[in-house]
Amino acid sequence: MSIWTRIAEALSALTKGESLAHVFERLKTPPERSVAFTIAVIALGAKMAKADGLVTKDEVAAFRQVFQIHKRDELQAARVYNLARQDVAGYEVYAGTIAKMFRHDSATLENLIEGLFYIAMADGQYHPSENDFIHSVATIFGISERSFHSLRAQFVPDATPDAYDVLGVTPDTPFEDIRKAWRAKIRDTHPDRLLARGLPEEAISLATKHMIAVNLAWETLSEKHAPD
Repeated sequence: MSIWTRIAEALSALTKGESLAHVFERLKTPPERSVAFTIAVIALGAKMAKADGLVTKDEVAAFRQVFQIHKRDELQAARVYNLARQDVAGYEVYAGTIAKMFRHDSATLENLIEGLFYIAMADGQYHPSENDFIHSVATIFGISERSFHSLRAQFVPDATPDAYDVLGVTPDTPFEDIRKAWRAKIRDTHPDRLLARGLPEEAISLATKHMIAVNLAWETLSEKHAPD
């Protein structure tokens, strides 16, 4: 049974009246936790896509790029997206439920926010209502303002990333600690580590831009802080 079939079954249960909390309770451990993560990305993304008042073809296509849907799963994936749009639950319910599921795994929550930024930028524009939506979800996830702005800078062209924020350090942080922070970020973004955290293989591509941003931040700070 493919992940898309399992996702469709879970969303069907929601549309038939089963509570989101009950459905996610069954999906809280690997490998089924990857189903919950994917549901959260799709459901939040489907709801966010309407935040600016219009769901564009580009935003729908972004799901295909994020999840790299195999041709044999296209019909099932389309069903998942349509079910997510029909679900009456508000985005706050999804965000709150997924925040509890991954409350000890902030990196996974940040990956989900990255997915929302990716979808928001799929049509080439970043609408203020989309920013409000993602910021609200990030707040529910417990993501700090500093981290939110750092993540946004990776996707929104007019948002300049701050190298210190990307690595989670400050100008006063010793150089060796900056190096440790960089290595930890790279380690946490490794595909094997992401799969172990319960992310589906289809969502691993979300980490690509993050790794690029982390390495660029390290290059910037290493040149600035490296001992002579």
